[in-house]
Amino acid sequence: MTAPASAPWPPAPIRTGRLVLRASEARDRAAFVELFSSPEVGAHVGGARPRDELDRAMPEVPGSRAGVFVVVLDDAMIGLVTLDPRGADRPGHVLPEGGEAELGYLFLPRAWGHGYAAEACAAALGWFAGARPGEPVVLSTRTANERALRLAEKLGFVERERFEEYGAEQWFGVLEPAAG
Repeated sequence: MTAPASAPWPPAPIRTGRLVLRASEARDRAAFVELFSSPEVGAHVGGARPRDELDRAMPEVPGSRAGVFVVVLDDAMIGLVTLDPRGADRPGHVLPEGGEAELGYLFLPRAWGHGYAAEACAAALGWFAGARPGEPVVLSTRTANERALRLAEKLGFVERERFEEYGAEQWFGVLEPAAG
């Protein structure tokens, strides 16, 4: 995603009640490797990658691009939240030309079940609403991922459609911009 002129990337760190969302730093590299090599995380994103492969391929500052927020608890990375353009070639869109911002998130298994994903996603969505007012945000997840569906509903996403992608049924929802 290209940050709009009114919202340069990276933004100042976003602080919530328990978390900090910030741009990636070199000190996050080990947590990125752990996140993408985790079998528990991989079960929801098409499989874990081998740790040694990630160690070799991971850049010094992973995730260093617009739209990637590292989520920090007690000065340690526990996950990430992304706002990326949804590929026009993929199913599920609300804009005729596609490219809507798509919310994504991954958290280390030890951070699951504490409400961190909801807190971090809400903060990132709040930033986005201020940076790109009037633009919708979409979210897609496997219908079998009940926790992700509950979080989508909690965040205010409304189901638009279901379709097959990545060999499984997907739920596609939209968070419409607030009327203002």
